[in-house]
Amino acid sequence: MDLKKYSGYIALVLAMLLIISYSIPSIHTGVGQGIDTAFGPLVDTLQIPFFILIIILSTITALYSSLIQKYTIDYEKMQDTQERMKEFQKEYREAQLSQDEKRVKKLEVKRDRMMKEQLQLSQQQFKPMAYILLLTVPIFFWLLFRLASDTSTIVMPFFGASTLAAGILGPVPAWMLWYMFCSLAISQVIRKSLNIGGL
Repeated sequence: MDLKKYSGYIALVLAMLLIISYSIPSIHTGVGQGIDTAFGPLVDTLQIPFFILIIILSTITALYSSLIQKYTIDYEKMQDTQERMKEFQKEYREAQLSQDEKRVKKLEVKRDRMMKEQLQLSQQQFKPMAYILLLTVPIFFWLLFRLASDTSTIVMPFFGASTLAAGILGPVPAWMLWYMFCSLAISQVIRKSLNIGGL
């Protein structure tokens, strides 16, 4: 069995298992307690406020996510394939409008080849996602564990003051929304500095 050939699928299955484990209390509590030995002193001893700690953790997340993507995704090949696909679609539309059946059939063979290339690129993106989740999910488990009984508050744009553990966007807690907002904003700066293209 060629593992390299199926590495994209293996990574996708791993990513799904990590996401599913989020809904199992015994797993996320156990992992959260384990990580608390390392992260707990930041709150208990150094007294770092949770909203600041979330900024620090989301910065770390943005940094390793960007680095993993930079070294596992071929952005030049991705951009080249996207450009060729745009040119192909234009050419295919012109052939259809001119009702040139011979040209359309020829382009359909080319389309199948290009679709295979796009599928390979999509599979390539599963690998970094699994690595990123492997590092990020335990951080989320720790935040779930620590914030379950915490009464820290945060003032969120559009939502106002709320405790970090309270759901403010349906079931999404304030801390998760704050984490995602910080991570996305900081990752844009990091991706720009590392010259990483958009996904």
